[in-house]
Amino acid sequence: MTQQTPIGSGFGAASTAMEVVSGIDLSRKLAIVTGGASGLGLETTRALLHAGAEVIVPARSPERARKALGGLAGATVDAMDLADPQSVAAFAAHVVSAGQPVSILVNSAGIMATPETRDADGHEAQFATNHLGHFRLTLGLWPALVAAGGARVVSVSSRGHQISGIDFEDIDFRVRPYDKWVAYGQSKTANALFAMALDRRGRSHAIRAFSLHPGQILTDLARHLSAEEIASFDALDEAGRPIIDPARGMKTVEQGAATSVWCATNQRVDGLGGVYCEDCDIAVVNSARTGRKGVSPWACDPESAERLWRLSIAWTGLDIV
Repeated sequence: MTQQTPIGSGFGAASTAMEVVSGIDLSRKLAIVTGGASGLGLETTRALLHAGAEVIVPARSPERARKALGGLAGATVDAMDLADPQSVAAFAAHVVSAGQPVSILVNSAGIMATPETRDADGHEAQFATNHLGHFRLTLGLWPALVAAGGARVVSVSSRGHQISGIDFEDIDFRVRPYDKWVAYGQSKTANALFAMALDRRGRSHAIRAFSLHPGQILTDLARHLSAEEIASFDALDEAGRPIIDPARGMKTVEQGAATSVWCATNQRVDGLGGVYCEDCDIAVVNSARTGRKGVSPWACDPESAERLWRLSIAWTGLDIV
């Protein structure tokens, strides 16, 4: 696997998604961005469109997504609910049957710190949505990704993965008490491990996968948090406005989308993959000397990545053939 070693990308914490795609030509390429009509996903969509790509935005509420996209040229919306396996399968089958290769897949949608809920199969909702939904989508789109002859799959993780690794004995909180932050951290660790296992399987097809931390950005992702919880993050100034300090990871939406777009488009990572990135570069492994920067050892462990892959096969009935 590619090592967690920065490559000196030339970009940094303050770089924006538009700066990252400057000079890049994505004409005649198709991208899919989950969550692409709001927050970081919307800015990712804008940047990919700006570089010339066509972008499909799958959305649980297509009409709301179309309104948010505001008629952006080159963007189309289709129905899909990540928490509904049949909906994910139908969307993927529709894309594959259309016959156009998918060059970029950005798995950006997600939920955070939700009350305890479960999907129809009884799986904890954050793990089911953030990981299993994107696992199903990526594998459903596999023929179209292979056909691109050089696709990239980008999984938006979070520094929240540092909260928790995966408790393989009790992922769904059947025994341990439910903790919304532990559940979120577990799902974000799953995003990083998924990229590792996917990259191992995709490289022979020129498909490379990446995960990333976008930064600390207040978006609709925080909709389940109280005002008191948000205040405890010290993310707002005295006037209640978000503090912007990229060096500390507190970014604008434009800066937060930059690493997703960098992973999806930059030539410096050609031939690389399976790594966790931040601030538009490959991240180091987190340790006492790195503070909060970097990827926790449990989120870049190949054995855990393979264990998660096997479990995901068992829970979804899908695999790459």
